[in-house]
Amino acid sequence: MIEGVKHIVAVASGKGGVGKSTVTANLALAMAAEGYRVGVLDADIYGPSQAQMLGVGEGVRPEGAGENRMKPLQAHGVQAMSMAFMVDIREPMVWRGPMVAGAFQQLLTQTAWDDLDVLFIDMPPGTGDIQLTLAQKVPVDGAVIVTTPQDIALLDARKGIEMFRKVNVPVFGVVENMSLHVCSNCGHSEPIFGEGGGERIADEYDTRVLGRLPLALSIREQADGGRPTVVAEPEGEVTATFRDMARQVADQLKGAADEGPEISFSD
Repeated sequence: MIEGVKHIVAVASGKGGVGKSTVTANLALAMAAEGYRVGVLDADIYGPSQAQMLGVGEGVRPEGAGENRMKPLQAHGVQAMSMAFMVDIREPMVWRGPMVAGAFQQLLTQTAWDDLDVLFIDMPPGTGDIQLTLAQKVPVDGAVIVTTPQDIALLDARKGIEMFRKVNVPVFGVVENMSLHVCSNCGHSEPIFGEGGGERIADEYDTRVLGRLPLALSIREQADGGRPTVVAEPEGEVTATFRDMARQVADQLKGAADEGPEISFSD
């Protein structure tokens, strides 16, 4: 177990550019809105984006918390840790795999997480060093796979699901992002990236579609501006979708706890 953390949920995708970090930030904020204590670990060492998405100012650094420990930063009511809090984000991280895996482990284990019900880990795309370190050394309760409906993204999403299967981590479900575009001028809706892909994968791997998100300018603008949709539009339709996803994740965490050792949520 990681000290101060009851449950760990990995948010992953086979490929980049499918909106995984945006989904992670909003899902974490939705979980917090449901009353849970939530943290976000940005495990994308090469391209950390949670600092900007959660509105943490550039150059803000974590405080120390005893020897070799640091406090997570607070953002919109969630605890956050990211490589972006450690380095100049304009400088590229020119590191080999073992250094990246080591940095990930340090961020995870040397952060003084404060009594979290759920820690969401925003995984880098692919199935490489960090994924392997996570599988071997971290007690992950479940994974959420983010994909777009297009065939090439689904192909990579399958790899992500297969990877978690191989290491016996339950896949809680698939989030189908950018599933429908509604024209802001005329209201016409069109599945730009295809349709039904999330359902096909969910059926194939005996999991579920946690939710479908539209291809909407506002979702991107709000995340880029440091106020993700769940914070910016708490009563909106997209937020309702994220809240529903958060409830499904919580239910599955409780279900896993019922089948295995007893794990409790704090009020």
